[in-house]
Order: sequence, then C-alpha cells, then structure tokens
Amino acid sequence: MNRVKVVHSHDVWLRPTENWLYNQVKYLNEDIEAYVICQNVENLNQFGVANLRQLDAPSYLQWCRHRVLMKLGLSSNPYHKTFLRELHSIKPSILHSHFGYTGWLDMAAAKKAKVKHIVTFYGWDVNKLPNIEPVWRRRYKKLLDHVDLVLCEGSFMAKSVMDLGCPEDKMKVHHLGIEVDNIRYKPRKWRGDEILRVLIAASFREKKGIPYALQALKELQDMVPLDITIVGDADTEPASQAEKSRILAAIENLKLENKVRMLGYLPHAALLKESYEHHIFIAPSVTARDGDSEGGVPVALIEMAATGMPVVSTKHCDIPEVIEDGETGLLAEERDVAGLAKKLRRLIENPAGWGYLVENARKHIEQEYSARTQGIRLSRIYKQVTDK
Repeated sequence: MNRVKVVHSHDVWLRPTENWLYNQVKYLNEDIEAYVICQNVENLNQFGVANLRQLDAPSYLQWCRHRVLMKLGLSSNPYHKTFLRELHSIKPSILHSHFGYTGWLDMAAAKKAKVKHIVTFYGWDVNKLPNIEPVWRRRYKKLLDHVDLVLCEGSFMAKSVMDLGCPEDKMKVHHLGIEVDNIRYKPRKWRGDEILRVLIAASFREKKGIPYALQALKELQDMVPLDITIVGDADTEPASQAEKSRILAAIENLKLENKVRMLGYLPHAALLKESYEHHIFIAPSVTARDGDSEGGVPVALIEMAATGMPVVSTKHCDIPEVIEDGETGLLAEERDVAGLAKKLRRLIENPAGWGYLVENARKHIEQEYSARTQGIRLSRIYKQVTDK
C-alpha cells in the first residue's frame, strides 16, 4: 500500500474541548500515515496517537528574537528549527496546520521542506484575531497566497476566509465529525405536568450567549416547572472571567438561583451521560463585541442534537447548516430574547412534534457530521492534494 504521510500541526495536543480535532486523526483511512507535531502535550490518556512528536522548547534568545520579529509584523516561529528538523525526519507529503495562526507560523517550514500545505480555520482565528490585531490581515494574505488548500467547517466560515483574501479555488468546506456511532439516540419526550429540564453546555464566553438563554428561560418559569443545568466554566482570561460574572449576575437578577445547577466543566463522557437527563438543549450563540464568533458550529450542539434532544439555537455562523429552523431544530435571531422564548414555548406547547425534529436532526448528522464518514472524506482530500 502506498501510504500518504500527513503531519498535523497544533500548539497543544490536546485540550479537553478539542476532541473534534482528535477525530480528524483517529478516523483517517489506513492509506494515510498520520503524525502529530506539537509544542506541548496534555490529556494523552484521552487523545493518544501513535506518532506524536513534541518539539524542544526554544532557548531564551530564540524567544527574544521571536518577540522582536512579531512586533515588526514578520513571520517568526521560535520552534522553527526543531519543527523543520521533524519535517525532514518524517518526510511527509502534506503538512496540515490547525488554526490560521498556526498555518502562518508553519509557513516558512512548509516552504523549506517543500511539502503541500493545508490549513484549517476554526472560528476565532477568522473573525476575532484579525479584528483585534489587524496585522493578521496582512499575515493571512501571505499565508493564503502560499497555501495549497484551506478547509472550513461550513459555508459561512468559508466566505469569511475568502473575504480575508483566499481564492475560491483554494477553499473547501469540510464538516467536523463527531462519533455519532457511539452516541445513543434517545428521542426526548416530555409530559406537560413534569419538570422541564433544560441544558446549557458551553465555555463562558460572550459568543455563547448564555445570559440570553437565561433571560428567555425566565419568561417560561410561570408556564412550566423548570430546572436549568449549566455545564461549563470560565478560563483564566479576563474576558472569560467577566462573562462568568455576567452569567452569575443574570442568575441572581432573574431570581433563578433555585432553578439553576452549575456543574463546571465535565469530561466528555460525563456530559453525554448528563444530557440524557434533560429534555431541551439551548445554545444561543452571538457575535461578540470584539468580533469573536463560533465561526462554524459548536460541536456540543451537534452532539446534543445527535442524542435525540430538541435544540433551540440562533441564526449564527454555520449553525443553520446543522439546525434548519422547523426541520432539525428551532432558530431565533442573535440576541433576540423574545424570539428564543417563542421557540421554547413552541416546544412546550407541542411536545408531540419533537419526534419530527429530532429524527431529522439525527439523520442529517449521521450523513454529514459522522467522524467516520468525515475521516474518509478527509483522506480523499489528502489524496487529491498530493495528486496535484
């Protein structure tokens, strides 16, 4: 078998919330020989791979040189020498950089190693980074002129990258895959006289829109007995901590303290287990004030829909590619509390109609967002790139 060697480049392998990236390596065809090159290693007990290379840490002088060059707007990767050494050792046909900023940092090594270069953009690297640091628009233009192929998880994000200067013939939509075969399908049912249990699962960031979900749910509490579970938390970034404060303040101001459970972050398996104890999933994503957005689709939304839970979300980025309003779930406009409440009331007033939504959603996810299917499709993409 003539196997194609592919190196996946990411700064950390792998953060707990990035199981969708692990699936891109795990489900490749046998004719793809995958390697991972990273700077730091985390959670190998969950995301172990056969061929992992961790780069040597740069020296103090290399870090100083990197900072100076970055301030000047020049391409600089303090790991460049060790990264290039690994590429020469592996001799891959393709370097696949994950996130746009990684692709830019990898660009010089890709040129020197004379390998095909694929970059996948995921969201904040498209909309937030160029907005808060305009120098990235110039950097991305150079990257997009150089790269052989750009992958995005949906058409909205693809257009956003093309607006940054990517030629259309270098762009391809490739959906993220979830392990749908391992997600039990249990269509939710709800009786009007029982407690309605609503799940929110997201990191505490403005783009997740959690305060809007709480405001919409407040409007329901006189209609039905209600329990709300929030899975997620803030990280150490000030913006995330500020969003946590807004969420806690919303719970207090809306007098929802006795109806909300906050579980913090849960391991992936525990989140799935928790999901089956709930009737509805709400994910009202918005474009944040600094431009941060989902870019594509929150993976948690895809997974929750796959369990058989009706989803209420927003017409944000590529979410409508998974949740078609009235067909595979319900959608409101961004920041539209009244619209979210209306969609929730529609579910409450017609629980018999849930089956239609969740069955359509499961079928759609099996066809377009299965990790196994997407692994086959990504393997074909690699073959096509090497054949050019």
